[in-house]
Amino acid sequence: MNTIEAFARGDAGRNKPPMVFDWNKAARLIKESQPKEAWAGLKNDWEWTGGIIYCDGKPVTDSYTYLASTHAMPEIEMDGVICDCYLSINETEWDSKTKWPVTALDILEG
Repeated sequence: MNTIEAFARGDAGRNKPPMVFDWNKAARLIKESQPKEAWAGLKNDWEWTGGIIYCDGKPVTDSYTYLASTHAMPEIEMDGVICDCYLSINETEWDSKTKWPVTALDILEG
């Protein structure tokens, strides 16, 4: 994405509440599909925001991700399938720095 496109997208979402990655939904999807790996990122901006979140049956907590935006939907990718995976920031206490909250870990382990 070039600078002008990034500015235009940011401007379009200026007064909207940010979307944040839905860790609980991600945990449910991972538990159901049992992928070898799962990745998370922002739609059309994975190069700068995405990273691995699950590998070989375990959550990954030490990779970089930036999973909040007013204009780009957070997504999850599992075994080549990408789907939207977000909440409005008004619906949760999570933000772009959240990584595997206890509620999501409980879903994975339960």
